[in-house]
Amino acid sequence: MPLKNYSLIINKALILVSWLLLLSYPSSLLAKGNCPQNRQTPTAPGNFLNMVNPLPFNEKSFKSGEKLYLEQAKPIACIFCHGVKGNGEGDPDFESTPPARNFSCAQTMKQLPDGQLFWIIRNGSPNTSMFAFSNFSDDQIWQLIHYIRQFSK
Repeated sequence: MPLKNYSLIINKALILVSWLLLLSYPSSLLAKGNCPQNRQTPTAPGNFLNMVNPLPFNEKSFKSGEKLYLEQAKPIACIFCHGVKGNGEGDPDFESTPPARNFSCAQTMKQLPDGQLFWIIRNGSPNTSMFAFSNFSDDQIWQLIHYIRQFSK
């Protein structure tokens, strides 16, 4: 079997093990660190800010959001910055000022309307490492929002 296939198998196994560990921790322990996060992120325009996720929360939308978060987002998957636990502690070589958003902090996430998250994912966030994912369809962004919200529940 080629080395590339072994690497892919190992990466998928590590993601699976990480998820199993994540599911075994109470959410109150996952939000440690920078919680709540104080940010100076610009507020989305009113036509975005008032948007509500139109997709039903179901297994299909959750799984699609999970794939985007873990591996399909381009140019870099969300997991590398925001981490497997969504706590903003991704790849140790990733450096960002301010740190990546901590999706596991319920105090932070409940203050962020769906439309604000949509706008940031679509357009990026000035003066941070969060770049725009303008190549995502609206449905992909909504699926991703369903997925990242589960970290704080």
